[in-house]
Amino acid sequence: MNAFVIDAFEFCRLKERREGEIAIADLPRLADESTDRAGSMHWALQGGTDEQGHAQLTLSVAGAINLMCQRCLTPFVFDVASESILVLAPDEASADEIDTQLADESVEVIVGSRNFDIVQLIEDDALLTIPLSPKHEVCPDHVAPAAEQDAKEESPFAVLKNLKK
Repeated sequence: MNAFVIDAFEFCRLKERREGEIAIADLPRLADESTDRAGSMHWALQGGTDEQGHAQLTLSVAGAINLMCQRCLTPFVFDVASESILVLAPDEASADEIDTQLADESVEVIVGSRNFDIVQLIEDDALLTIPLSPKHEVCPDHVAPAAEQDAKEESPFAVLKNLKK
């Protein structure tokens, strides 16, 4: 059996824990967001139950991904740091019912299975941390001189004024 496929309900019942490192190149949707497919994500998955006895997974994902700044169009490193609490339901109808019972909006209810792919879960969690329009906090200086240079160019009207003399 694949090391990344678990029986989610049994994993939670036994309160198991797994963690590891997965390359961004092995996460196709995340790799598509990356400028160079380099790097990896560290993940940890802990099984257990919530106060009502529902199966619950706690997932932590951390790492760095190279994204393209939408402001200056240069690559930059974006730090992924996420922790999610996921309550498992046996089917969609049960998931909707559990979701209405939960008071905590930060807890997500998902459908679990006996062939639960945790790679997809890790990738989903990392993708949700990436902003819709990724940007540097402050774009690098090498872009600013080009903008200043454009501003320093003589205006066409100034050229005409000089011709008049």
